[in-house]
Amino acid sequence: MFEPQDDQERLLQWRCRRGLKELDVLIQPFLHESFRGLSVAQKAAFTRLMACEDMDLLDWLLHQATPTDPELEQLVEHIRNRVAG
Repeated sequence: MFEPQDDQERLLQWRCRRGLKELDVLIQPFLHESFRGLSVAQKAAFTRLMACEDMDLLDWLLHQATPTDPELEQLVEHIRNRVAG
C-alpha cells in the first residue's frame, strides 16, 4: 500500500482522486508504483499534470489528443506505457 512520505506525496495522492473513474484507474496506480522513481523534473511535471482538467487528461491518456507541453507529453506517454505494460 502507498503511504505518502511527505507533504508533496500527500497532496498528489489527493489530486490523483479525480472526478472520472477512468482517470482514477490510470493515474492512482502510476502514483503508487512509479512516482518515487521519477526524476525531480518529472515529479514537477506530474504535479503540473494533476492541475489539468479531467477531460484534457482523459483525452491525452486515451490517445484522443496530445499535450502541447513536451514534458507533459512525455509523462503522459510514460503513464500510457505503464498501463500497457
